Amino acid sequence: MPKVLMKGNEAIGLAAVLGGCDAFYGYPITPQNEIPEYLSKYMIEHNKVFVQAESEVAAINMVYGAAGAGKRVMTSSSSPGIALKQEGISYITGAELPCLIVSVMRGGPGLGGIQPSQADYYQATRGGGNGDYHVIVFAPETIQETIDIIKESFDIADYYRNPVMVLVDGLLGQMMESVDLNKPIKKRFLPPKDWATNGMKNHSGRNVVSSLNIDPQKLENHNLKLQAKYQNVIKNETRFECINMEKAEYVIVAYGTMSRIVRSALEVLKEKGINVGLIRPISLWPFPKEAFKQIPSNIKGILCTEMSLGQMLDDVLIANNGKHPVGFFGRTGGMIPEVEEVVRAIERFQETVVK
Repeated sequence: MPKVLMKGNEAIGLAAVLGGCDAFYGYPITPQNEIPEYLSKYMIEHNKVFVQAESEVAAINMVYGAAGAGKRVMTSSSSPGIALKQEGISYITGAELPCLIVSVMRGGPGLGGIQPSQADYYQATRGGGNGDYHVIVFAPETIQETIDIIKESFDIADYYRNPVMVLVDGLLGQMMESVDLNKPIKKRFLPPKDWATNGMKNHSGRNVVSSLNIDPQKLENHNLKLQAKYQNVIKNETRFECINMEKAEYVIVAYGTMSRIVRSALEVLKEKGINVGLIRPISLWPFPKEAFKQIPSNIKGILCTEMSLGQMLDDVLIANNGKHPVGFFGRTGGMIPEVEEVVRAIERFQETVVK
């Protein structure tokens, strides 16, 4: 099949169908509305389930129920909507159920605006639900990478019995790019879902799905089991890309749309005689600390760039562990930085490091 031109949100919907999604539960919110709009047609055409719930809270609890029955399920939303789903996400994670959550970020806080943003990094990687839990978070840079990750994420969620969140911003959701829908993805062996509440098919006995553990010792044991799983995720699912690191004087850290802008800035900086490398985290949780070991020891500093006021910055500081000077550049509220702004940010950072 040749490449086709697709809008980001519609490509996300089609990728879900191609990834084997059995059911979608969601609620409209800009700038992700094309995802449920697309799926409202194609899920039915493929004999799958589509439900527009009465609220985001209802939608995530429907995800909980369908996931507990062993189905491949998905929801999507944008910043305030994901905030409303946080309690349910904690429940789903505590119950060790797989699902896919797509978050198309917009400016905040509160209702904010509808322009692209990356100010939900904390929301995705730290989570607003209660307890010691993690959601696996991927942040693609292109629509093609978004499709590939979504198709694979259903397998990843099933493999670890854990929610996977794909984090994009409104720009990726609304832009159009040429994509290959048949690009192969990594496949993995998936054990049977003998834990599912599917009417005792394929297993004997009574299955109970719950995140409730009244006995504190049992709850601690459950948390320790989850932590062991998260360590396995860190080992196997950490992803990143390093660009132009060999002769770099400075290194920029950026993800998603911001890394696209930085790529262009690297070319401008090269023309100015400033060699700059790029670390692009693809997994935000687990954060790719290993990437920072590839930074040349003689670099002059690291610049963290985000479409926020400095949320990934915390993880960059932790990963850097005081080895190099760290600076920050960001825009917020839905403001998308220009290439020239990134160039000037490196030049200003260069002046502070030299001093």
